[in-house]
Amino acid sequence: MGSESDEREVILGVDGGTTSTVCVCMPLLLFSEFPDPLPVLGRSVAGCSNFNSVGEDVARETLEKVVAEALLDAGVKRSAVKAVCLGLSGVNHPTDQEKILGWLSGYGIAAQALIAVMRAHDGRGPQTMLSSCILQSLGLSSPDELIGWTYADPSWARIAALVPVVVSCAEDGDQIADEILHNAVQELAISVKAVVQRLRLAGEDGKGSFPVVMVGGVLGANNKWNIGNEVTNSILKTYPGACVIRPKVEPAVGAALLALNFLMKETVANGHS
Repeated sequence: MGSESDEREVILGVDGGTTSTVCVCMPLLLFSEFPDPLPVLGRSVAGCSNFNSVGEDVARETLEKVVAEALLDAGVKRSAVKAVCLGLSGVNHPTDQEKILGWLSGYGIAAQALIAVMRAHDGRGPQTMLSSCILQSLGLSSPDELIGWTYADPSWARIAALVPVVVSCAEDGDQIADEILHNAVQELAISVKAVVQRLRLAGEDGKGSFPVVMVGGVLGANNKWNIGNEVTNSILKTYPGACVIRPKVEPAVGAALLALNFLMKETVANGHS
């Protein structure tokens, strides 16, 4: 690595989720207007960093790994880092919100699909295309094997990886898969409504304008059965003034820009130019 890389000051942004963790390394530059595209010196991807799913030790190891690899990709040392912003799922969430959070994630959708497969297998529920499709995707021969597969590693990321199978079955006309996705959409819309009411974002008449930012792998998936679009339509039915925003940059870049913003505010507050 050259001396220019070694001396360059940088900021880091981390987007840590249930499925994956992304870290980007960006140069510490002052922008009057943000360039397009934004300069990213290094980027890395690792596994789940939600400590509720994998535990604190694994979450810490994942964060250390993703940061180290992003710095290596950028060709800079740790001493060059001047600010970091971590956006981590599972942090500071009250216990009573866990059920809602589960439904809003890929884990919640996939978990309901696994339950549907077992219910169909033991006769408590209707037959579903999910049974054969999920077994095929996991290389299993019987629904009985799902119990051992699940308990072998019940991490959220591993189970959430089944979401594309659920979406595919819904697109192919499976009623159970379709119901699972519709229920997930409704739960998210209800959660948005609760937040809007608590914070009074829509005003007294419920028609006020407020932003709704759509982030997350499940919401961003571009399928025929588009979960993000379904959620948007459901929210707009209740709150026509909602302004749905799809970020132009990935969450990790947004975190890095937050780090830059906080650093600049601190610099000004301390009287430095």
